[in-house]
Amino acid sequence: MSQVPVTAAAATSAWRSATPTRRPEGLEKFGDGEGFDLVLLDQRMPGMEGLEVLREMKKRNALAKIVMATAFGTIDLAIEAMKEGATDFLRKPFTADMLRGALQSALGETSVKRKDASGITFASTTINGFRIEFSANGGERIVEGFRQDFTIRDPDGKSANCTVILSLEVMNQVKNEISNQIPQGNDRFWQAMCDEALANHLWQNAEFPIGHELRVDELTNGMRRFVELALKA
Repeated sequence: MSQVPVTAAAATSAWRSATPTRRPEGLEKFGDGEGFDLVLLDQRMPGMEGLEVLREMKKRNALAKIVMATAFGTIDLAIEAMKEGATDFLRKPFTADMLRGALQSALGETSVKRKDASGITFASTTINGFRIEFSANGGERIVEGFRQDFTIRDPDGKSANCTVILSLEVMNQVKNEISNQIPQGNDRFWQAMCDEALANHLWQNAEFPIGHELRVDELTNGMRRFVELALKA
């Protein structure tokens, strides 16, 4: 990973940093994690993938704050990293300002996860420094399909309310593809699909949806994979 944005962000934020480039050196420096406020971890490195390093670091220190970064990953990889305990997942290339904002945001966060009766896990998810706050009471069926409200906080701390709308066409397509096997608590299922769509938008664009509204009119391959995983939960 290029050290230019990392060095620039650290230099302008009065942070001290250690920058090992190989897995054994990184894990050795990390130790039990008590000496570090935060770890910036690249998914691709010699000897071991970032997810493996993430799992090892979380074994050593469950409270460690770890921000992962990659130029090659997908939203699926980002969500997997979140499930393994990553605090945020950055998509390269990014500027020093983007990195600084993401790290400042991560330093103030606490990981919170919960699972409802349908088996779907909801969490306060952070993607590219944007934190998605899920509201269990923020979803409803509407004429156009299903609507879910979220609060998003950007890397600078600015908050905005955003709405995701799943079209009836997408909902019916999902039902047809899974033979109507929607889990119990099916509103939770649609809420989780809205969360997935919003996370993917932030992953691809690193900005609030235009007009603070995201309409989902197409069932993407990523959403199909999400549906498959949700049914197995």
